[in-house]
Amino acid sequence: MEARGASSPTLPAAVRRAVLDVGTNSVKLLVAAVQAGSVIPLLEQSRQTRLGEGFFESRQLSPLAIERTVAAIQELLSLSAAYAPASLRLVATAAAREALNADHLQHAVQAATGRRLEVIDGDTEADWSFRGVGTGPEGHHGLTLVTDLGGGSTEFILGYDGVRSFARSFPLGANRLLSQLRDLADPPGPHALARCRGEIDAFLQTHLLPSLLPSLQQYPASRPNYRAVGGSAVILARMMLEMSGFHRETIESRIITRAELESLVVRLWALDLDARRRLVGLPPERADIILTGAAIHEGILRNLNLDAFRASTRGLRFAALLHPPPPLP
Repeated sequence: MEARGASSPTLPAAVRRAVLDVGTNSVKLLVAAVQAGSVIPLLEQSRQTRLGEGFFESRQLSPLAIERTVAAIQELLSLSAAYAPASLRLVATAAAREALNADHLQHAVQAATGRRLEVIDGDTEADWSFRGVGTGPEGHHGLTLVTDLGGGSTEFILGYDGVRSFARSFPLGANRLLSQLRDLADPPGPHALARCRGEIDAFLQTHLLPSLLPSLQQYPASRPNYRAVGGSAVILARMMLEMSGFHRETIESRIITRAELESLVVRLWALDLDARRRLVGLPPERADIILTGAAIHEGILRNLNLDAFRASTRGLRFAALLHPPPPLP
């Protein structure tokens, strides 16, 4: 569980908006003041619910996972109410859009909260991830690659000065890959890591590179400024900083090199679960999926021949607040 407190609760209620992002691994809340295209966070909270638990084998959301997720949504809605947001939207991503019984989740959310759950497609998720990163003080300057690694999918977006030239969502996620590896020993060890790296390389070389490289080759003299969105990227930055709390500017300024990430990945796969849970910067409840989350980020750097990345704490939630919710059907 992660909580980030209000920074400016006296801003006018008319500019306050809230969004809940229902992901494969967690439900995240952002309450913010939106002014002239700027998103000023007031409250950020996260609850891990593992909506995708067992999903990748069955393509069904389990009743227990739905129950946990709805309970988290209710709790976070209650917290957001203290800020009296002028608008509030609930959006869901990979697990909900792929599930054969996604309507069960939508009906459960509607029954418990009276609110509609929007299931967004991969193109929208990619677009919002890119736009969300651009709400930061740096904006988008020059050639920028943004990835948003979640539990069930990863979005890759390439743009120049904020104009996108490539955007696509791929079924590669930390939870999804962990379920595919199955029955990892504790600790997993180097042979399991080699298998994991092989799976990542095969996926990226088969699915990502043929579609992304032509767009990158349009800018032969430029190397992209690489920003990574998502819980795994933020956690990796916190681990590098040995930071137990949250400080947005410090996290977003930390450059994570390919060499130090490779070293950390080897270390993580050599530790057992209990030892990983004690690492500073790594939330204990994410000590399992950090294995694949870190390995995917490492694989992206390796396959795109990039030297480093920086984490962005701004993702699709920031962009979602810039647009009003769609009308009810």
